[in-house]
Amino acid sequence: MSGYNAVAPANTENAPKNGLSSHSAAFSHYSNISAQLPIDPKTGELVAGGIKAQAEQCFNNLKAVVESVDHVLSDVVRVSVFVKDIADVDAVDEVYKTFFPTYVPARTTVAVADLPKGASVQIDALITHGLGTIPNAPQAGDLIKLTNNTHNAPTSTLSTQTVAFSHYNNLTTQLPIDPKTGRLVVGGVKEQTAQALKNIKAILESIDVPFDDIVKATVFVTDLADVEAVNEVYSRFFPDSAIARAVAYVPARTVAPVAALPLGASVAIEAVVSHGDGTPPQEIEDRHGIVIWANNTENAPIDELSTQTVAFSHYNHLSAQLPIDAKTGEVVSGGIKEQTEQTLNNLKAIAESIEHSLEDAVKVNIYVKNIADLDAVDETYKAFFPEGKPARRVVGVSELPKGALVQIDAILGNAEGTPRKA
Repeated sequence: MSGYNAVAPANTENAPKNGLSSHSAAFSHYSNISAQLPIDPKTGELVAGGIKAQAEQCFNNLKAVVESVDHVLSDVVRVSVFVKDIADVDAVDEVYKTFFPTYVPARTTVAVADLPKGASVQIDALITHGLGTIPNAPQAGDLIKLTNNTHNAPTSTLSTQTVAFSHYNNLTTQLPIDPKTGRLVVGGVKEQTAQALKNIKAILESIDVPFDDIVKATVFVTDLADVEAVNEVYSRFFPDSAIARAVAYVPARTVAPVAALPLGASVAIEAVVSHGDGTPPQEIEDRHGIVIWANNTENAPIDELSTQTVAFSHYNHLSAQLPIDAKTGEVVSGGIKEQTEQTLNNLKAIAESIEHSLEDAVKVNIYVKNIADLDAVDETYKAFFPEGKPARRVVGVSELPKGALVQIDAILGNAEGTPRKA
């Protein structure tokens, strides 16, 4: 998209390449880092050793990418850790502490059914990019990163509850932990969903941000059969305010089945939140000085619990798309190639409905039921992203809604930004 900001992909010889994604894709004040596998960039193979050796290689690759764009690990706003065995998290954390000895970012930690290359761990990150991405016109690089914790939500020495930079707050994925006891709440998935959302609400209230400023939610569930119960609770929290109810606003959303969650939880929720005030030295604005723009199109499947795309400031957050034909409401016939094509066509239709294109993509997240299908997914993916600009993450899942074989979400740059409230 033409405009002041431009997608700025970057690669380095010091991290493994795959030809399908950039190591980092910067846009405006953030840079998205592709998920890093425990691959030695010199050999192109998984490192020898167990989970600690693999975690260290992932973090070294992540560090190499971050340093290649003149940043440091303390610029990480969110880190996402995917393991194949939830029991490995303690070992990963031991390594994690050596890379984040003082400042700790917001964090997501889940176990998934499978990872590319047979890896045991995969890690990606979102980092600050104070200079922005206006070609040949660097912006002020001294924006301040604001961190916050409240005792009204679970605290951890390994993550910050919310990290704000420029016009976004990134929240640590919330488990259904009662902050008073430090334990999972009593009850089933409904009680757990309510607690996770209450924790998010408490964090936002601690920084004076309304719940309806959430632009994207990712709901991790260990049993896809629980989604109906999760949705029943979720719909009680969204919309939250009279203003949001008046326009039936709900954030963009991804429902991601996972193999396991920390503490044996059944559900966990990640949130990305607008931050209208910006961070210093950006000019202090009215809380709703920049408008959230939500949009749906009939050319892609519509879901009453999620908005297809929610734009705020310089980003569009797209809901996860399944290989559903918008005209029939059913999964398309055929195999993985046909399903991947339909899924990407749905994302394309959403992007085009807001006068954007997939060329504006900065991050793509792929959930595939069978990791062995990845070659076929990639064959189709190349037709939609021939230059491989966006950063990317791929995880294997045991099941997807409607029996689908693939699900994909994306983040697009929004060069024109969103307008100020009249």
